[in-house]
Amino acid sequence: MTTDPPASGDSEALAAIEKLGPREKWRIVKNIAVLGFAFMIHFTAFHGTSNLQSSLHTDGSLGAYTLASIYGSLIVSNLFLPVLVIRLLGCKWTIVVSFMAYIPYIAAQFYPSFATLIPSGLAVGFGGGPLWCAKCTYLSIIAEAFSIATRRKVRTEYLIVKFFSLFFVFYQLAQVLGNLISFTVLSYGEPVGEGALNGTEVQLVSPVNISVTCGANYQAPVGGNGSQGVIDLKRPDESQLNTLTGIFLACMVGASISVAIGVDSLKRYNMIRTGHANQVSGTRMLIITLQQLGNKYQLLLLPITAFIGVEQAFIAVDFTKSFVACGLGISYIGYAMISFGLANAVAAACTPYITKHLGRRLLILLTALFHATLIVFMLLWRPTDEYYKYSIIVACWGLADGVWLIQINSLSGILFPGHEEAAFSNFRLWEATGSVIMYATSPFLSTFQKLLFVLGIMIVGTIGYGTIELMEYRVKRVVVAEKRFEVVSQQADDS
Repeated sequence: MTTDPPASGDSEALAAIEKLGPREKWRIVKNIAVLGFAFMIHFTAFHGTSNLQSSLHTDGSLGAYTLASIYGSLIVSNLFLPVLVIRLLGCKWTIVVSFMAYIPYIAAQFYPSFATLIPSGLAVGFGGGPLWCAKCTYLSIIAEAFSIATRRKVRTEYLIVKFFSLFFVFYQLAQVLGNLISFTVLSYGEPVGEGALNGTEVQLVSPVNISVTCGANYQAPVGGNGSQGVIDLKRPDESQLNTLTGIFLACMVGASISVAIGVDSLKRYNMIRTGHANQVSGTRMLIITLQQLGNKYQLLLLPITAFIGVEQAFIAVDFTKSFVACGLGISYIGYAMISFGLANAVAAACTPYITKHLGRRLLILLTALFHATLIVFMLLWRPTDEYYKYSIIVACWGLADGVWLIQINSLSGILFPGHEEAAFSNFRLWEATGSVIMYATSPFLSTFQKLLFVLGIMIVGTIGYGTIELMEYRVKRVVVAEKRFEVVSQQADDS
């Protein structure tokens, strides 16, 4: 893997950082904390809203088309926009402007229709590409600045993992907060009891054999409503929905203000690295992203990157529908996703420390084995009406997902220093592609087939990652051998 820059290039950067003051390292940590907090409240609103789309906007499949427009435009966004936007605005202001691109999507919930939700969904996707690329680039560069400030006592590679971990601790809590806010607002004033929870009424239309019908055996009906005639939802009161939308709108505005005021621009550390995006014209942004695919490491990372999008789409759409909603009722979906979010946060907090002791290779191998075992269990498990079992399953999935997110995001920064924009653009591109594939095939495949697909692409992705590690191991062996040869030759010459 690419190691830290040579020490000869550090002296000027170290002198520049020292001029900023002795507390600069704490300022870097502050930037990460503010950025993570802003993403947390921003995606509290986004996840909280998106989780309700398919249930609230059923006329003409408006909710499904809205989600499809988001991820479809995200693919286009990752191809065309990140390099240009970051070049024009810088990472900090790219994040602020991208946050603002999400706001119309929340505001459109006041007047939901094809004319409001589809265009605002497209805006979300177009903002998402630059947003995530800017975030990843920002964290990678300040990790190098922090490493230089410590005189390389802490390696940049380790700091990237640690900073991504700290960021994702905040980010993963968005799932928890979004579902808690939705539950609190939509259930306020409703009678607590069977059939009334989270602002919806669950009506059992016909008796169902859960162990036979639900779980991996679930097959969506030809009509595509995903309920098999079991669950019928009553739309929450409009005043409750408007209150919820107002809260989420305030969250997004607050996130934009937090970054604008509380996060330092990377101009503060422009002596660290000159990004590739600063050397090219905007007309070549697409070429840069596609040229990155010429890197053999980037190609080998594509399957595992797409897998992250596939497994996240599965847990958000298919698990909640075929396991939780089918087996327990729609009202339990929020609780399940809370378990998922908490497990994600735990994984994000623990990953850098586990990585430090086990190493990246062993941790990814163990995560792949753990996730594969979980999928096999889900293929064989007969669902019951015991809630805690569903909670354990989704929490285990959340632990694995948290490790995948941290490690593969970090790997993109470690492998391609100086080319972060293109690398992270590819990451979001192929992650979104995996999600779109899962959403597109959801109405046509059984849950059993989808689980097999998730398992298959994970195996292919893990093999691709393992190939990178093997190639790096061979390169390092050659380098070590050459150094030893040079030392022996020098000793011989001295003699």
